[in-house]
Amino acid sequence: MVDMLPPHVIQFLSLATSAFVVVIGGAVAFIGAVFAYDVIQKKNAVWRNYPVVGHLRGFFERLGEFFRQYFFAMDREEMPFNRAEREWIHKSAHGADNTVAFGSTKNLTSAGTVIFVNCPFPKLTEDTENVPRVTIGPFAREPYAAQSLINISGMSYGALSTPAVRALSKGAALAGCWLNTGEGGLAPYHLEGGCDVVFQIGTAKYGVRDQEGRLSDDRLREVAAIPQVKMFELKLSQGAKPGKGGILPAVKVTDEISRIRGIPAHKASLSPNRHLEIDSVPDLLDMISHLREVAGKPVGFKTVVGAYGWLETICKEVHTRGIESAPDFITVDSGDGGTGAAPMPLMDNVGMPVKEALPIVIDILTRYGLRERVKVIASGKLVTPAEVAWAFCVGADFVVSARGFMFALGCIQALKCNKNTCPTGITTHDRRLQRGLDPEDKAVRVKNFVEKIRHGTGIIAHSCGVAHPRALKRYHCRIAQGDGKSVPLNELYPAPDVLPVRASEDAA
Repeated sequence: MVDMLPPHVIQFLSLATSAFVVVIGGAVAFIGAVFAYDVIQKKNAVWRNYPVVGHLRGFFERLGEFFRQYFFAMDREEMPFNRAEREWIHKSAHGADNTVAFGSTKNLTSAGTVIFVNCPFPKLTEDTENVPRVTIGPFAREPYAAQSLINISGMSYGALSTPAVRALSKGAALAGCWLNTGEGGLAPYHLEGGCDVVFQIGTAKYGVRDQEGRLSDDRLREVAAIPQVKMFELKLSQGAKPGKGGILPAVKVTDEISRIRGIPAHKASLSPNRHLEIDSVPDLLDMISHLREVAGKPVGFKTVVGAYGWLETICKEVHTRGIESAPDFITVDSGDGGTGAAPMPLMDNVGMPVKEALPIVIDILTRYGLRERVKVIASGKLVTPAEVAWAFCVGADFVVSARGFMFALGCIQALKCNKNTCPTGITTHDRRLQRGLDPEDKAVRVKNFVEKIRHGTGIIAHSCGVAHPRALKRYHCRIAQGDGKSVPLNELYPAPDVLPVRASEDAA
């Protein structure tokens, strides 16, 4: 019967049969080779005891993170950010409807839940006010008057890709917020959009270092001379790895990044655990004063709070030296902060979360009469209007976010930031993967996210009866306790008594 088929069909069937035999034969040979290897090797007990099929364990383990994210995890279960939070950010960034229906999916009685105290007579739209500007660094030659409630936290060029930084710069300009460079130095892409820039100085002094890795005043003056650079942030520690410097894998240290940072190309970049020049509170204040004098612009520091007695020592030392010696701002980062690469013991168990640290810092400054002098910036998983409003209730002047803006750029929480394989092009230098990130489109999403945060935070403020979010107080907020009841924030953290200046000087 085969003889009755046309010659070309017979030829095709012959080739298909041969290909099938080759594929099956190759598969059998491959399985046989894996079986032989598994039986002989001694490094993996599962493979040795269960040849071939033992590999399925690793395969399913790798697939598990994707199945959990898309099929099994509930909307409020995932860490570090759950599906409900990510969906709100994605919809906001796209300018889509982000309202919800049929009731909250959030457990409002679990410990730590924030509940805002709405008043019976909320503010009408025509009675609301624009958010006032806050002046940072009154003793600097060029103080900075900033308005935006939420700004872009430090993410280095190098950790982020070129199109990601371009999108953030352009988006920040459209939204009227500032962009923090992160500790990786100032790239031309930070300036490309025309936004205000905060230059972060990490422990390795990237971008303002000499050949020996020490602070270079000449490089500092060059950066400070750029009009877009408004402030300098001295990074003492960051949320994901307090007590450890930045980590940039060798695969991300390109020739361009090596020039910007002043480090060898194609070698892993590890920052020191701390600033070598700063080993005490007097050293810290000396460095801040030096930076402010050379740069002429406001200077503050970023820290994760664990021990906090040293913050009181700073306040006492400021009263001894004079109020002009105080840091212009303190950025309080959360112990559960994020980064591309960090040791798990530090990320999981070192440093207080911002929910506990922020009230402590503000109360210490208040107690020593420095609250108006030193502005406070809150950082760490504050990515929704409710979390931002909570920070203003506590007393923050500004909020900054990193991962919130990564979500606005299209981040899908693939957890590949340290692998140079980010599927959305945000944290990779692979040109093929970067192609998916269009800076012009993503800049608009950054702007939309900022505007939705402002709008949502304003809605909460107006519901509480105040004209704008910076008018929120601790009594506008309640915190759910373990027994399901909530307690006013001002009872959990009552306003401290202000110490006489002389008392603080005597204590010093």
